[in-house]
Amino acid sequence: MDITEKINLISRPPIEEVVTEKELLELLKTNSNPKHYIGIEISGFLHLGSLISTGFKINDFIQAGVNCTVFLADWHTLLNDKLGGSFENIRKVSKYYEDAFKLVCPGVNIVLGTDLYDSKKEYWSELVQIAKHMSLARTMRTLTIMGRSENDEKIDLAKLLYPAMQAADIHSLDLDIVHAGMDQRKIHMLVKDVFPKMKWKVPVAVHHKLLPGLTKPAEVKPDGEVAKMSKSDPNAGVFIHNSDDEIRTKIKKGFCEEGSIENNPVLEIAKNVIFHEFDTISIERPEKFGGNVSYDNFASMESDFAQKKLHPSDLKQAVGESLVKIISPIREKLSLSEELSNLIKNSC
Repeated sequence: MDITEKINLISRPPIEEVVTEKELLELLKTNSNPKHYIGIEISGFLHLGSLISTGFKINDFIQAGVNCTVFLADWHTLLNDKLGGSFENIRKVSKYYEDAFKLVCPGVNIVLGTDLYDSKKEYWSELVQIAKHMSLARTMRTLTIMGRSENDEKIDLAKLLYPAMQAADIHSLDLDIVHAGMDQRKIHMLVKDVFPKMKWKVPVAVHHKLLPGLTKPAEVKPDGEVAKMSKSDPNAGVFIHNSDDEIRTKIKKGFCEEGSIENNPVLEIAKNVIFHEFDTISIERPEKFGGNVSYDNFASMESDFAQKKLHPSDLKQAVGESLVKIISPIREKLSLSEELSNLIKNSC
């Protein structure tokens, strides 16, 4: 595979930006097996965004010859009060996450935060070094990476360690590529600003689009982003352990305004998940409604939808059936005990 093909694989949807494309090109010219990571908090049930879309993107990196790591951030999870703030709960659920990513991404490495910190004695001194380069004001601004607001008066001191730890993780893992959703952009920009001053290796940052929730967006941010698919809201997301019928029903009820291509979660799923795995999406409908039609690219589907040539109900039916084909085999292989399921439910 030549470098152009590798870049196309890495940058295809759901990727929104590469910081920078020139740096990625230079990296691939000089390193045939660069080191990548994506950090994952261990929290609720895995869903279409947190496992499927993310996992498919990891597989793109692997196919491009990148050495990929999923970093299960157990200490960050504790700092962010997930799973009831119980380290015992976090430890139990981490195995579920590990099994899931190994299933969806067979070539990926799994690293648990605790194992990194136990094996690298200089980690904590490096954490202090990076923290010395971070002002309190900038640290507060980066708290959005935790789903927190800098104006939250209930932020405890421990949470202020989170951004510096994430930066220290990146250095400790000796990474060439840092990969995350767009909600993690601030910490990666901090790394690209601060690491050169410390004479530490500066990685390329690659950010993917977050899948929106299925419900009508209550708020659209100034940058156009809407709320991401939530692990805690059963109505807003398609979860790995939903049955086939539950998947179909959730998509059927999903927000999908006729003719509107903005903030449309069903179209986003088609673009970033369905077309990522399948070459075509087939729409089955009676002749009086236009007859059957197949799309071999997202642009043509989006165009027909915008022109109201493709009705939301027909789009939803096709997307729902395609998701069943993707999720069902994963669900059947990924075990989730009743005990663990109840633990996650009661901790969300």
